Amino acid sequence: MDRMRQQAERWGAELITEDVEHVDLSVRPFELRSSERTVKAHSIIIATGANARRLGIPSEHDFWSRGISACAICDGAAPIFKGKELAVVGGGDTALEEALYLTKYGSRVHLLVRGDAMRASKAMVARVHADSKVVVHMNTVIEDAYGDGKGGLMAGLRCVTEGREGTWDLDVAGLFYGIGHTPNSDLFVGQLELDEAGYVLVENGKPNTSVEGVFASGDLQDTQWRQAVTAAGSGGSAAISAERYLAENGLIIENDEAALAAAHDEGGSSSSGDDAGAGKDDSDIGADIDISVTKHSGQRALRKLYHESDRLIAVMYTSPTCGPCRMLKPILGKVVDEYQSAMHYIEIDIVEDEEIAQAAGVIGTPCVHFFKDKAKVGELKGVKQKKDYRTVIDQHVETAAVEASV
Repeated sequence: MDRMRQQAERWGAELITEDVEHVDLSVRPFELRSSERTVKAHSIIIATGANARRLGIPSEHDFWSRGISACAICDGAAPIFKGKELAVVGGGDTALEEALYLTKYGSRVHLLVRGDAMRASKAMVARVHADSKVVVHMNTVIEDAYGDGKGGLMAGLRCVTEGREGTWDLDVAGLFYGIGHTPNSDLFVGQLELDEAGYVLVENGKPNTSVEGVFASGDLQDTQWRQAVTAAGSGGSAAISAERYLAENGLIIENDEAALAAAHDEGGSSSSGDDAGAGKDDSDIGADIDISVTKHSGQRALRKLYHESDRLIAVMYTSPTCGPCRMLKPILGKVVDEYQSAMHYIEIDIVEDEEIAQAAGVIGTPCVHFFKDKAKVGELKGVKQKKDYRTVIDQHVETAAVEASV
């Protein structure tokens, strides 16, 4: 993903990491507004994706990110799930894929299917039945979850199975949802044609939406496949369609091909694969940790800065397969850049530094902990807006500035 980003930049793409808060498709050029800027465009590709649906059991809020998750790939590697019995609810391809993925971490995975048949492909069903670490429970509904009575973590599920008298308890450390998605189309309600579920309607076999010059790709318009490879393919179709639309309407601006080629040659000779926001380019894990540098990675940096730094410390916990983590890195990286010399940023891979993640009580990724003077002063889970990170940072950076002036 990082190399794709770098390739796009080498060929002239400008990547702006912002939270889009409003889109106006009634004017031309179209307007996109964030809290920091307004961008006008003759054509737009919408790829806002879809969020996993929640089950809505009574204790869902209590155990969310404390045993209940909507992303096995993001959270499955968390220490609290390693070697434990886990559960996945759902009967489609997504649920079965997550169940198989979790067998890498859990001792056993229970697949809870609410109906009498799985909707997944025959090949996927066969893979699940062939895996001795996956136990399938058909016609089973989850009534609620219960805790361990100690640290507030989920300890099991109360289930009801058709043909079995009463409720029964399933002791599992984690419950992962695979019950479908809700498209992120709120910004376009009343502006684009949507189906009853909120998916953007496109022309058959094309990315064209109901507004000329606006194209949709990925899970936002995909009610059937919802796979990474199909999302990538539809993104390519949308990009080509947008380029053709601009060319046909005399709106395309040709870049200086010689300059782009030179940039391409320069970029091709670089061996760096780090994201601009990941912070690995300004600290060398193999060298002594320089506390004057803002960004670091790894447990050595965390241990040193935790004991020696007088700045606010932001620790981002990630995992190698976590898509939201890759999304958050440039966002958080830009926020940290605003506070150079006033804070430290450290990135921790929970697979490489499992003991650190376990000691910190990290249950899912991405997760950001904030420390000041060896005390934890804040925590933000998932991908938040820039303003949310600034709010936490400003509380303690301003305090530090006041203390330094006294």
